[in-house]
Amino acid sequence: MWRQLGQLPILLALALTVATATAATTRTRGQQQYSIEQLRQLGLGNTINLPLYTDLPRSNYDFIVVGAGAAGCTLAARLSENPNWSVYLIEAGGVENLMHLMPLMAPSLQLTASNWNYKSVPQRFACRGMHNKECALPRGKVLGGTSSMNFMIYNRGNRRDFDAWAKRGNHGWSYAEVLPYFLRSESAQLQGLEQSPYHNHSGPLSVEDVRFRTSMSHAYLRAAQEAGHPRTDYNGESQLGVSYVQATTLKGRRHSAFRAYIEPVRARRKNLHILTLARVTRVLIDEATKTAYGVELRHAGIQYQVRARREVILSAGAFNSPQLLMLSGIGPEDNLKAIGIPLVQALPVGKRLYDHMCHFGPTFVTNTTGQTLFTSRVTPDRVGGFLAGRGDTLISSIGGVETLTFIKVPTAKSHATQPDIELIQVAGSLASDEGTSLSRGANLKPEIYNTMYRDLTRRQQDHFTFLIMQFKPQSVGRLWLHTRNPLEWPKIDPKYFKAEQDVEQLLEGIKESIRISKMPALQAIGTRLLDIPVPGCEHHRFGSDDYWRCSIRTLSYTLHHQVATCRMGPASDATAVVSAQLKVHGVRRLRVVDTSVIPLPPTAHTNAAAFMIGEKAADLIKAEWA
Repeated sequence: MWRQLGQLPILLALALTVATATAATTRTRGQQQYSIEQLRQLGLGNTINLPLYTDLPRSNYDFIVVGAGAAGCTLAARLSENPNWSVYLIEAGGVENLMHLMPLMAPSLQLTASNWNYKSVPQRFACRGMHNKECALPRGKVLGGTSSMNFMIYNRGNRRDFDAWAKRGNHGWSYAEVLPYFLRSESAQLQGLEQSPYHNHSGPLSVEDVRFRTSMSHAYLRAAQEAGHPRTDYNGESQLGVSYVQATTLKGRRHSAFRAYIEPVRARRKNLHILTLARVTRVLIDEATKTAYGVELRHAGIQYQVRARREVILSAGAFNSPQLLMLSGIGPEDNLKAIGIPLVQALPVGKRLYDHMCHFGPTFVTNTTGQTLFTSRVTPDRVGGFLAGRGDTLISSIGGVETLTFIKVPTAKSHATQPDIELIQVAGSLASDEGTSLSRGANLKPEIYNTMYRDLTRRQQDHFTFLIMQFKPQSVGRLWLHTRNPLEWPKIDPKYFKAEQDVEQLLEGIKESIRISKMPALQAIGTRLLDIPVPGCEHHRFGSDDYWRCSIRTLSYTLHHQVATCRMGPASDATAVVSAQLKVHGVRRLRVVDTSVIPLPPTAHTNAAAFMIGEKAADLIKAEWA
């Protein structure tokens, strides 16, 4: 009975989830009339809130921002600070609801229409544990973008990342020059860091400690230190070391770009117009002058053309921004010619794609009880406490993520101060939700859960898992269009693990996690490696290097950190799409402002950088149009 009661809050949240499918509507003058079927698809949260974010297009605006993710929300909020500028923010998805606010529900959001639900083309060297070898590539499709459905980890990156951008000719993007924009966005509530010069306490975006922590996280933190990893603020002076995770939450609730930047100003900013459930299908460009002057969009079955008096800004993310550029005639000449799109400007859009690929595991079992996050432990009392305002229940755990460890590996050639691998310690595994959200969201075959994790669920055995993430992959993917239809996905081939070095670095990370598990602090709670072989890797001796190499190529897992599809660089850089001012090369009044412009894979999770890019872009645009 209690197990069933424990699942009720999750079922309730799922019932409230945003299912932002665009269905047929009928329109009367001045208002929208939604069919009963569409209301069912949209969910209760959208039924209540949609009228607040359905500003039908006027003929023109000063600025049009396409995409309401971290960068887009930040940019729209900052530009609309000028009451003389009209700003139109367009989002393909709907709005958040109760489920989005619950950090523990992050994995479940990948099964909703808040996710674009992209998948890669079948991979040769990775994702062998996935259906058809297609890697799941989750991206946010909701007001707030991926910040509304990610795992809320706040990690800015290494100072050498940004200095490398500047050295490539991207003037203004060195660490010293971007740090003020990270700080501008941040409102930090981090214990022991109140006086740190690396944190601000007055920005829109809440960054705080996760107040719910298991005893396993405390034991792991001590064990990592025993293994030689110092305690660090990974957003401070040095990344190397171990830390409890810093999260984009506010009093234990997800604090997305929407909650931080848009919701607080929506009611009083009459010059900020927002349209949800709208698909922009192309940028309108005067081919004679190569000047962007608006966008074409579809909303509720109706096509609109909306003009921009000053600029069009694409903030649609690492997949959608390049797709829109190519649909508008900006991209590789051969690709556009093959599908019949007239060329406006030849640029290497989508020709380069970096991503952080992880290995899901190893998993370790412990002698503790009641610590691992299982759905059966989501009790009515805990949900009630969360709804009453408590921020220390397990509902506030950010998908189970508790600590981060930044390490060097012997095979890497990076600078001594730059981590190569991140060990993400999670208080659970695929067993936590009985093989549902995490497995399905990752497109994993059912035999992975059934063989390796089902018994942990049955016994409610305490355990924790690492996601081993590589920062600087050598494998380079690409993205391209296979059709002129703007409603179809682009083809995405990340080419994960094509470079053998990427597998070898992850192998070093796995070995380090096992070494840490043998330290006294973790041995005191009976920590031992789960030694059930990965399906498909049984022919290797368990624990051997070849076994782990097989496991890496099977349990491949991405954390939606794709970058460089609209790469930033000077006009002399043959791989660049936008300038250091984020202007599309060769096209006037068109910018890209999102993580697709990041030129190199960062030593970071990309959400923090997206906010920074939005803040800096706002200043660039304000300076130009002042």
